[in-house]
Amino acid sequence: MSTFYEMEFRVDSRDVDLFNQCRPSAVLGYLQEAATQAALQLGVSGPQILKKYNCLWMVTRNWVELDAPLRWNDLITVRTWHRGASGASSYRDFDLFRGGKPIGQGVSVWVMVDAQERKLFRMKNLAEFQGTDGGELCKSIKLRRPAMPETFDSRVRRDLRYSDTDINGHVNNIHYADFACDSLHLERLGREKFVRRFQIGYVSECQAGETIFVDTAARGDELFARGEGEKGDERFDFTLALADLPVRGQDK
Repeated sequence: MSTFYEMEFRVDSRDVDLFNQCRPSAVLGYLQEAATQAALQLGVSGPQILKKYNCLWMVTRNWVELDAPLRWNDLITVRTWHRGASGASSYRDFDLFRGGKPIGQGVSVWVMVDAQERKLFRMKNLAEFQGTDGGELCKSIKLRRPAMPETFDSRVRRDLRYSDTDINGHVNNIHYADFACDSLHLERLGREKFVRRFQIGYVSECQAGETIFVDTAARGDELFARGEGEKGDERFDFTLALADLPVRGQDK
């Protein structure tokens, strides 16, 4: 038996780019909100685990794959479930539907950390996760650190501000996708391509008032970005794969 949560989203004008394609950060926003509401239903939302375990949720890696771009006014259904918990991390899976048909999927890895000391909480005995996983829906995809280029082509400075932060006091995970896509100049993408797949790894927290530097590289349709602090400490890694748009009409 599987346990899952579903939530609908309407792609609005704030979510799409100049090519009428939903930005990677907006897609992550849908997944994040669905995950938040699913956690609330299970009794493990941020405020709930802070009160009960004195811990915070942190995502360590996100992966998304789309069969076609999401467009303005599309009605999207996100279905999500967790895979249980082993050790200090837990996988959460996602399926995306448009018009009742599969359009993409996603996977994220989460950890619980002590609110003061930022030490990892061992989740294997988390009572709320017992018997509430996705069962036969669970994906076999494992997220690992990607191979990055030995050299990068350019570097961009990024100052982090109030609008980048979230309720936990650090830069929200969806904004890293914007940092990377801005630095990779996706405005030059054109209308013949779309973002087929992307992955973000969150190495170290970022705070408002900090400055980071984003190194980028392109190897054909594979794009790469890496964020570093002013002292050279790595903050995130990002990979993105482009693909040709589906034949006209097949992405509707």
